[in-house]
Amino acid sequence: MSTSLAGRRVLVTAGPTFEDLDPVRFLGNRSSGKMGFAIAAAARRAGADVVLVAGPVHLPTPDGVQRVDVRSAAQMHAAVFDALPADVYIGAAAVADFTPARVAPSKIKKRPGEDGLDLHLMRTRDILADVAASAPRPRLVVGFAAETDDVDANARSKLAAKRVNLIAANRVGIAGSGFEGDDNTLLVHDAAGHVQLGPASKAEIADRLVALVAARLAQESR
Repeated sequence: MSTSLAGRRVLVTAGPTFEDLDPVRFLGNRSSGKMGFAIAAAARRAGADVVLVAGPVHLPTPDGVQRVDVRSAAQMHAAVFDALPADVYIGAAAVADFTPARVAPSKIKKRPGEDGLDLHLMRTRDILADVAASAPRPRLVVGFAAETDDVDANARSKLAAKRVNLIAANRVGIAGSGFEGDDNTLLVHDAAGHVQLGPASKAEIADRLVALVAARLAQESR
């Protein structure tokens, strides 16, 4: 089984996006970016030319990796398409599905008598689906699915709906795993079934995922 990505261009997204409400507040999530950064490092060790589009995280850039920092889902979408074409796209970022329809120009203040705040949210552009539908399309498109329940069913649904090659699914909300931990477990789905990676460190899982990607590319090149 080939584990080399020499001569390949790999585009990885990592971390959360922050969707601003006003100059002080934002909508975000708990993604640490550790999994995506580990994947970028593993792809570089495998010989790939790697571009890492990172949401707002405080992690060192892996050696030899080109990093592009963004904040919002819209900025991540633009940065991804600026970095294409690529042989492989791995969308490990936890991109916001919704963003405020309007960003307040100044801090939103509490008003006397108010007991709540109504927010109008609109859908963000679907980076994974747009990459899968792009031309030229990366030879391998890998998505991630962070789920709190029904992991298998949701991963299979996302695999079909997004028309991607692989979905790496994990359960979040369990102490010590998922977003904020250093360990993880992934179920990597394709049209034929799935394989489990882990439980193990995110670095080890990244190496194994990159090996799967390299083997898949080698198989398709025959």
